[in-house]
Amino acid sequence: MSTERFRAVEEFALRHRVAMVVVWSLVLLLGGAAAVAGLGRLDQSFTASGGPGHRANQAVQERYGNGAAVAPLVAVATWPTAADVRAPGTAGRFASAVGRVAGPGARTVSYAGTGDEGFLGADGRTVYALVYPGAGKPDLAGLTAVEEAAGTLRAGLRSALPEARVDVTGVLPLTHDSAVAGPGPLALAAKAACALGLLVLLVLAFRSPVGALAPLLLAGVTSVGALVLVEAVAGFTEISFIVVYLVPVTALVLAVHRWAQPPGPAARSGVAGGAAGAAACAVLALFPAAFLRSVGIAGLAVCAVGTAASLTLTPMLRSAQRRGGAARSAAVRVGWRPRAVPAALGLALLVVLAGAATQLRVGNPEARALVASGPARDGLDRLTAAGVPTGALNPLEVLVPGGVDARAVAARAARVPGVLLAAAPTAPDWRNAGSALVVVVPEEEPMTAAGAATVTALCSALAGPDDTGSDAGHEGAGLDGAKHDSTRARAGHDGAGHDGTDAPVLVGGSGVVDRDLVVGVYGLLPYAVPAAALAAFGVLAAFTAAGAAARAVAGGLLAAAASAGALTVLWQWGPAGTGAVTGWVPLVVGVFAFCVSLERAVASASGGPPWAGPVAAGAGALAVLAVGIGPQVELALLVSGFAMAATLDALSGRRLAVPPSGPAAVLRSSPRLV
Repeated sequence: MSTERFRAVEEFALRHRVAMVVVWSLVLLLGGAAAVAGLGRLDQSFTASGGPGHRANQAVQERYGNGAAVAPLVAVATWPTAADVRAPGTAGRFASAVGRVAGPGARTVSYAGTGDEGFLGADGRTVYALVYPGAGKPDLAGLTAVEEAAGTLRAGLRSALPEARVDVTGVLPLTHDSAVAGPGPLALAAKAACALGLLVLLVLAFRSPVGALAPLLLAGVTSVGALVLVEAVAGFTEISFIVVYLVPVTALVLAVHRWAQPPGPAARSGVAGGAAGAAACAVLALFPAAFLRSVGIAGLAVCAVGTAASLTLTPMLRSAQRRGGAARSAAVRVGWRPRAVPAALGLALLVVLAGAATQLRVGNPEARALVASGPARDGLDRLTAAGVPTGALNPLEVLVPGGVDARAVAARAARVPGVLLAAAPTAPDWRNAGSALVVVVPEEEPMTAAGAATVTALCSALAGPDDTGSDAGHEGAGLDGAKHDSTRARAGHDGAGHDGTDAPVLVGGSGVVDRDLVVGVYGLLPYAVPAAALAAFGVLAAFTAAGAAARAVAGGLLAAAASAGALTVLWQWGPAGTGAVTGWVPLVVGVFAFCVSLERAVASASGGPPWAGPVAAGAGALAVLAVGIGPQVELALLVSGFAMAATLDALSGRRLAVPPSGPAAVLRSSPRLV
């Protein structure tokens, strides 16, 4: 599409400015209401990998109504030195109290019901129980119900066992405590400073109230319009809730960047960058993994709505700015002169961080990193002080079909290296319609290298014939995704299928979520990333030279990889020591980094002002920090990822950009801004 056709679209919008104002006002107001109302359409489980472990958890959830991908509560009780925790009077009272307080529909398991000493602490005075509350699905409402159940369980056990020290911990209570703690005074001051800094940056950059508010308005209509489109698609296919984090921050950075461009090349570069980003995201949306599909559709929606807004709404805002008396700075010609040393340093930084991304370990952060203090942390500290490994917080649940001896499956699982205990409870809550559940507690948390190895070894051990010679696992227990026979697929989707011996043993539970994400989503990236890059290159090549298109796409890929590497360095290896990065965060941050880098590269090659990238990046970083600074680890991971991706692109993008073919017009005041 030629520049004249872009200008024709802008002139059409100016001639019909009343209609355009009405349309975008409806998008902002009615679309905003529709977007809020439609959030319930999005999948809120954050575990949608589509892999065999995910299907196993679906089967457990359908058959038993709880557990599966939702980590259990861990009730910990420590008696005085003289008590014998193995005696029925002690262990039995503890188990009875747990079962009574846990409420209807809950599943509980401890030493009293299994005789397995893996439920006892090495100090001889501590015993713990796994509690799966009756209400609790892997969505936001279900997780909230489990968090609330933790408080009820804690209070009830302390009342029932006054002679013991009782605590309740678990992955969800630890996460809950970090959220309710709220930001402290320093964090609140930092949030306020970032919000104020965002406004100051926009005012200094655009020199007028309209100029400062215009990119915020563009970001608002883009975010609302994109969310409405995404939620409409969610009526037909599964879309993860993670899109609500990707859409607004991407819309803001693109809006600031496009508003900073001179009116001439702004339309062409905006369409080229938006079309390339949309093409890449559309390819991601075609892959059979819910997280990839979600970020792909969200990125496509942001690019499409943002481009429409830049062509129709931006000219009206510029006209309003001129009518409002804002001074128009004369343009000056500036050349593009890259400096060898800064360019080499910027490239080296990106390459080093991209290399660090190869060591990324995806999964929930380790328990000790979730919160520093609180009731749940007290329970975790008591558990570990008694010698119980933290793998107890993320047990596995093995769904055993009818006709297979659950005790034999438990015996095989117990022999796997790295397994603390494996038990087949006989209580009615653990048996349903001929099937049974076996609980397997690993020594290490699944996001660690040792924990992941244990999960892999367990699945391999249960994949072959059992000790009695029957085919207990067939091919279905493995999580390698290499074998998908019709029996396993049927069993994974309909709740263990049927009760014949040809049904597979399914390995689920909260402990498989991380590895399932690696196999089911990250295993597709070697195919998805090149395909998306080729799509973006094909679109850019239609707007600019092939060399410039190749550099822009390569820069986008490098930015995405470097953002994942920055997360690895800061969180996985850094002082926080999370041990892993929440699995969906690098996907969201990577798509953001790729789209933003494409936009900057295309605008730079079109002669856009060199200060636009830093201003847009600074606005994005300040916005996410103003919202996300606080003690909640997973939110901090996401916010820091966005901020680092924007900052890295701003620091190195200008030096790695493709020089325009000729001198470019830049506002006279622009070089003094940054």
